[in-house]
Amino acid sequence: MTNITIIPAAERKLKNRIGVGTTIRNTCTLAYRSLLKMFKNPEIFVDFVVLPVMFTLLFAFLFGGAISGNILNYLPIVIPGVLLMTSFTNCTTAGTKLREDVDKGTTTRFKSMPIARIAPLAGSLTADLVRYVMGGTTVFVMGYILGYRPEAGIPAVIFSILFMMLVAWCLSWVFAFISMCTKTISTASAIGVIVMFPLVFLSNAFVPAETMSSWLQYFVLHINPLSHVIMVVRQMLTYGTIGADFWSALFGTMVILVVFIPLTVYAYERKA
Repeated sequence: MTNITIIPAAERKLKNRIGVGTTIRNTCTLAYRSLLKMFKNPEIFVDFVVLPVMFTLLFAFLFGGAISGNILNYLPIVIPGVLLMTSFTNCTTAGTKLREDVDKGTTTRFKSMPIARIAPLAGSLTADLVRYVMGGTTVFVMGYILGYRPEAGIPAVIFSILFMMLVAWCLSWVFAFISMCTKTISTASAIGVIVMFPLVFLSNAFVPAETMSSWLQYFVLHINPLSHVIMVVRQMLTYGTIGADFWSALFGTMVILVVFIPLTVYAYERKA
């Protein structure tokens, strides 16, 4: 009689790491979830429809005559500024949405699933790209109605919207980190407003830096990073070119991602 030796199958080992492809798929799935949640809430249209229209009309008719003599001459100045403010306003709310998921216990269920740790964060913030694009489009449509015609044409408009979308997405990681470090949603919202208004209004977004006092002019042109973003958009819309401000802004956004993505994931894991 022949003896048959049964060799056991190799022991299956669970992976401690999730691959890049799986991470991307998890992020896309949760981004789709955020989009469904976004469009089921009609209040979201206030962010990328009502606010851009209101900001454009308010600043154009309030400052146009005083700064440039008339509204038409002021539009090349104010449209990039409103584009920045609209994107900034939308990215400040990104953190509060994530905090709502934490407080409701949604993130606890995510942690029990075999998905990438960064996927819930990246998915939610990536879904906000739709808001940035729609908000930027609304700004330029409103500017066109008022008589604004970019000298560099439609390609410059598309570049400006996409560039501002990139900047807003990078900044949203900062506000997501802030929301994970605060005790309540209202505190996170208040900090977002406190950060947003000084940076936006102490820049060249709505008023030329040449009209400011020397010390304020130095702060606007050399310290406030948003001034570089504004100059990139204005130069592209007017001349169709990019300069040193573009590379400064791009470098700044990369630094934000390198610093705040790990910090936000760490704070998110502790809070969830």
